[in-house]
Amino acid sequence: MAAGLWARLGRSCPARGLPGGCLSPALPGARFAQAGAAQRLQQEYDAVVIGAGHNGLVAAAYLQRAGVRTVVLEKRHVLGGAAVTEEIVPGFKFSRASYLLSLLRPQIYADLELQRHGLRVLPRDPYSFTPLLEDRSTPRSLLLGHDMTQTQQQIAQFSQKDAQAYPEYEAFMGRLVLALDPLLDAPPVDTAALGQESLLQWLKALQTLQPLLRAGLALGRQLPRYYKVLTAPISKILDQWFESEPLKATLATDAVIGAMASPHTPGSGYVLLHHVMGELEGRRGAWGYVAGGMGALSQAIASAAAARGAHIFTEKAVCHVLLGRDGQAQGVVLQDGTEVRSKLVLSNASPQITFLELTPQEQLPKDFVQQIQQVDTRSPVTKINVAVDRLPSFLAAPNPHNGQPLPHHQCSIHLNCEGTHLLHQAFTEATHGHPSSRPMIELCIPSVLDPELAPRGCHVVSLFTQYTPSELAGGQPWDERARNTYADTVFDCIEAYAPGFKASVIGRDILTPPDLERIFGLPGGNIFHGGMSLDQLYFARPVPSYLGYRSPVPGLYLCGSGAHPGGGVMGAAGRNAARVALEDFRHL
Repeated sequence: MAAGLWARLGRSCPARGLPGGCLSPALPGARFAQAGAAQRLQQEYDAVVIGAGHNGLVAAAYLQRAGVRTVVLEKRHVLGGAAVTEEIVPGFKFSRASYLLSLLRPQIYADLELQRHGLRVLPRDPYSFTPLLEDRSTPRSLLLGHDMTQTQQQIAQFSQKDAQAYPEYEAFMGRLVLALDPLLDAPPVDTAALGQESLLQWLKALQTLQPLLRAGLALGRQLPRYYKVLTAPISKILDQWFESEPLKATLATDAVIGAMASPHTPGSGYVLLHHVMGELEGRRGAWGYVAGGMGALSQAIASAAAARGAHIFTEKAVCHVLLGRDGQAQGVVLQDGTEVRSKLVLSNASPQITFLELTPQEQLPKDFVQQIQQVDTRSPVTKINVAVDRLPSFLAAPNPHNGQPLPHHQCSIHLNCEGTHLLHQAFTEATHGHPSSRPMIELCIPSVLDPELAPRGCHVVSLFTQYTPSELAGGQPWDERARNTYADTVFDCIEAYAPGFKASVIGRDILTPPDLERIFGLPGGNIFHGGMSLDQLYFARPVPSYLGYRSPVPGLYLCGSGAHPGGGVMGAAGRNAARVALEDFRHL
């Protein structure tokens, strides 16, 4: 197959850069893995981090920065968890799972000096493009960017009223984001400690209330109105602001992306906020591509940790957490039987893997185990990575004759988003066990801004699609036939918007929910390590009885997306968990 691909590359877009092979040592994650593997694994550290996802690497960097001797153990051959760059098709470097950056906390950029360690982010402006399927010679499209005047002109194609309302809507959402922002950088309120008789414990717990109180004060009299945003279906909120369906559907994608939810699902408004909370280069809500792919971000964090002295190893799968007679975590045991002792163990794995697979069940309260088993991990996502020999040309915005990229090619391109009813219809099909016949598609082409990702003239295309159920109706397996059938449906949809797309495809990598679980350890294929519904956030993440980063096992902490504040390439869970673990370490 590889030989055939290279033969085609020779004809379509001259090969440059990397030679053939499935994973090149020149890729960011692989390069660091090899350097780390040259170090010798010691028998004892102060802290062990299970999993080299971005949160695990952030936690390791902060622990090592504080003088805690730390090792990171990753089971895969490449660092980064879901934030990886992999060469699936020869010559094409894909951000195989996560593919955009915005949510990474500004403090982490600064504290770890990530730019000095090689991180370069490519901002996008414009950032959103929604072409329509219409029975007219040139279908309309909606292009959103940071220039408010131009954005309003685009919206005015569909509604003058909406164009006038849009700046106020942006300001309204911005105020809510600013109020909630401090909650991301602190553990949730310790409600159990508030009931302690010890005055010292009570005062300490009272301090955890400060971010929550500040958020309430910042919202002031508008609190009831903002409460509605957090609890209502996003369709209801958007209906109060706008009348044009293409605009509402485009905005609604941020409320359902990665979630087994419809725009009509209560609480979907928070997921939208979660996706507009980030910033790039001081611009709120901006998203960008990482130069070199998402693996370059993981490489930069790993480099920051290693520069302080952390040890990082790939292909070191942890079998279980090692416990002492007192029930305290004392390290881990690898699959080859090697024991690595430590005073702290931080798990970047999901709550399900951490507590149902790696931790001896007899050491955990039964009700805790039951709650972990009941966490909603349903995923609607199938990620498809595609190598193409030319840019897609959309009917709504045809390519120029020279084939050069247009502004919309750098955007998140939303397909099948003419109206919120289409998103709901796609969701409904998946709830009955059937992949959507007209799925919601977010198409990104990072090679437009980062040409080094593909051979000259070619491009890498990321397709984040939903809805696909984790389990198909009738117990049918997600086998090769089922995966290709769904991918063909997605490609047929793209072809309707951009004729010629299917003929441009060189290769594809299809990752259904079971594939995302198998390869990246995402429970049920859920990109957030568990749903981001209100019943699984803040006080209740991962479960109400253990809402922070500590676990029922002393010395064992959760530092991944299954802990507060949840999923996305944010790093907050890793940073917060490291601070909690460091506080405990100082009292050992």
